[in-house]
Parts: sequence; structure tokens; C-alpha cells
Amino acid sequence: MTGAEAALALFDGGAPVEPGEILGRWRGSTHPTGHPLDGLLEAYGWYGKDFVDVETVHPLLFVDRFGLPRPVDPAYAPLWLLRRYPGLARTRAARAAFAAVRPLRYTRRAGGRLRPVEHRGVVTAAMIYDALPIVDVFRRLDGDTLLGLTDVRGFPQPFFFLLERDLDREGPGQPSR
Repeated sequence: MTGAEAALALFDGGAPVEPGEILGRWRGSTHPTGHPLDGLLEAYGWYGKDFVDVETVHPLLFVDRFGLPRPVDPAYAPLWLLRRYPGLARTRAARAAFAAVRPLRYTRRAGGRLRPVEHRGVVTAAMIYDALPIVDVFRRLDGDTLLGLTDVRGFPQPFFFLLERDLDREGPGQPSR
């Protein structure tokens, strides 16, 4: 079984979740499968996601220079570049460029919303990005862990990630509910 097949089996074995069950801030990490995006978000300082309410989602939290999670507007993600040249995003120059412009991309506006969707024959919570052809679908692995499957137009295989509930939700500079 390949990494993607094993991740799909894990995903299919997870429990469906209602959108309201996943409200709050979550720490994210790649669930490696050999996908071209494996580890890329972490290399750029990805923290996770914040589900404020079903209409207000911050899909991309990155740590700022003080180590605090801040929402970044996903509308500027260069998907066309990632699809055509995924190795370019792994270069030191690309990471430095993102670090330089990231403070200009911080936002208070939501970048997505939660909806129940049917995926792989099961109705479960999904996050729909407002400005990108991306849907993140979630299954519960345990009480505080979700497995996310990212469906990105133009990538033949899904990208998988884990979300663990952030119990230290409140703090200075955090998006508030």
C-alpha cells in the first residue's frame, strides 16, 4: 500500500464530524504520503487553522516573528506555481521571499467557511476556501485530532494533514472568536 492509499484508508476509518464540532484553533502538521506539498507548509512556518464559527474560518495561520499564530490571506497562494514547479517552493530564496511579504498578507478577514459535504460516501465537515479552488475535508481520529484531506484543483492526489486541538487558544495577537 502506498502512502496515499494508507492515508485514504485512515481517512475512511475516521469518524465524520459536524462543522460546529471543530470550532476553535488547531495546530497543523503534514501527514506524509509522498505528495509534492508534504512538509512545505511547515517549512514556511505554518501553525494551523482557526475555525471561529461556521462562516468565519482562518485557513492558514502562520507564526509571526514573535512566534504567535496570525492569519494569512490564502488568496495570494501561488497555486499555479506549486502545480507546475513544486520544487521551487522548497528553495531558500522562496522561503525568504515569503518571510518578507508575510506581514503584508496578515488579515482579519475570513478566508473560508465550514459546510457539511459528502466525500467518499460520507457526510462530514469541510472547509471551503473563499478565493481558491481548494476544499479541506475532515474526519475525526480521536477527541482532539482530525485528519484533513485537501482536494486542490490540478493535483491528481489529495494532500493529507493532521489537526490537533490547540488548548492554549487565547493569547495576545490571536484571532478571537
